[in-house]
Amino acid sequence: MKTLVSKARVLLLAAMAMLLVACGQDDSQPAQGAREMPPVMTDVATISRQDITLDKTYSSLLRSDNEVTLVARVTGTLETRQFEQGDQVSKGQLLYTIEPEQYQAYVQEREADLQSARAELARAGRDAARYESLLKRNSVSRQQYDQALAEQQVARARVAQAEAALASARIDLDYTQVTAPVSGRVGLSQVNLGNLVNAGTELVTITPLDPLEVRFQVPLKDALELRNQLQLDDVNRIHASLALGESAGDSDTRLRGTLDFLDARVDARTSTVQASATFANPDAKILPGQFVRVSIEGLKRYNVIAVPEIAVTQGLMGPQVFVVDEDGKARARTVQLGEVAGELQIILDGLASGDTVVVGDPSGIKPGTPIKPRESKPAETEEGQA
Repeated sequence: MKTLVSKARVLLLAAMAMLLVACGQDDSQPAQGAREMPPVMTDVATISRQDITLDKTYSSLLRSDNEVTLVARVTGTLETRQFEQGDQVSKGQLLYTIEPEQYQAYVQEREADLQSARAELARAGRDAARYESLLKRNSVSRQQYDQALAEQQVARARVAQAEAALASARIDLDYTQVTAPVSGRVGLSQVNLGNLVNAGTELVTITPLDPLEVRFQVPLKDALELRNQLQLDDVNRIHASLALGESAGDSDTRLRGTLDFLDARVDARTSTVQASATFANPDAKILPGQFVRVSIEGLKRYNVIAVPEIAVTQGLMGPQVFVVDEDGKARARTVQLGEVAGELQIILDGLASGDTVVVGDPSGIKPGTPIKPRESKPAETEEGQA
């Protein structure tokens, strides 16, 4: 029993000795075996608020708003075709003739009717003048004079009717010469020569290729920002570019143009505003019916904070950015993301002007990592952007 008590006393004394030794150590020294993380050299920048130019892109199906399908306006035999299918035609160019001889005969007939009506009017006028003279001498009754005046009015109406019939015949004669109402590329002729066509028969479609117009839907937020930036009479100064959907990065298939219309009402179904832009297409690089992307190059965000996209990582609490504290160590800062503007990410919340942010590759950086700054250009402002 004494032996067990002695052993317990020895163990207690040993434990107290170890505790005293531990308490006597210097707390300011790192524990044995512990190492400081090595510093990481990376780009840092002090951020500030700035104006950011956005490059907004919207999808659309390209159309030629001035495309025209020609139809016959008169009935007759299709006699001639004055173009090759697929040709580029000019406004006013003759394309078809539809039996003009028949309608020329109608014009001549109506001209003869007009001459006859005018001769009848002249006779009725002479009769009315003679009856008026006789009435003054009481040689005819008042009733006879009134009858002569009525016949003169009827003759005058027949002249007007004949003139209208002649004008209508001349219009029909003009319709026998089918001309291009717009300049553009003609498609396949829908009717072969020698066939009888009726009023309303489709003949051919003309598609203008230069310029092209495209209509697209702009989200309400973008439309409001754009309208706040510009007066309505300045809307056509906003630049736009158009590219095929599958080759949006190919400069050879891009067209430059201007935004020329922004609607004043919102589509309640989609919460979008309709806009249209016009693009010069002299080499017919892009054709109507293609899926395209329209980029608006004048939309801006004012007085915002932005960092390079590469600076944003995903943390446990969501998107985060590493800021450098006063001790030169990285600290994770959870942020709220806005829009992307080129290579910049707009930050809505979580950062403030004057914060020093890691803007280089954040891989290998953890909270508490010492940061060795490398010279870095600040995020581009509006003037520095293309």
